[in-house]
Amino acid sequence: MNAIAELNEQTDRSLLIVEDDKPFLERLSRAMETRGFAVTSCDTVSDGLAQIGKAAPAFAVVDLRLGDGNGLDVVSALKKKRPDARAIVLTGYGNIATAVTAVKMGAIDYLSKPADADDVVAALLSTSAEKSELPANPMSADRVRWEHIQRIYEMCNRNVSETARRLNMHRRTLQRILAKRAPR
Repeated sequence: MNAIAELNEQTDRSLLIVEDDKPFLERLSRAMETRGFAVTSCDTVSDGLAQIGKAAPAFAVVDLRLGDGNGLDVVSALKKKRPDARAIVLTGYGNIATAVTAVKMGAIDYLSKPADADDVVAALLSTSAEKSELPANPMSADRVRWEHIQRIYEMCNRNVSETARRLNMHRRTLQRILAKRAPR
């Protein structure tokens, strides 16, 4: 309820949700509308960019991997058009490298799917003075390896061949690793 009180203080409650999972998009849109946001939803990067071109919202929730591109392009365009906008990135493929990239591009938080609407509202309305809690379970060795690979992959601008060279790994092996979900 504290988040809703903070939202009531906001004059502009416009929210753009860019998500390619239609059922999740519809559920999140309805949930955010009941929490007081004026929701506009899109399912592609191009639609999201077009919506930002028309009217940049005060808030945005963007999926990282979309069918026609990278959701970080939407975050970047939003921050250029409206620097005070608050955007968060949602993804089912969470890793440290993309989280750092998202924050550098202007996202205020990075949430793993499935994210609850209350978590999304809390992230959108959080202040920088609040600190997030430490994880109860630290990362496994497999997860640390996967995070390292993802970090190098992002540093190489998502170029598989260059990443494989830097990691001294066969390109096809790297492609198989990148295609899998993150280990727990």
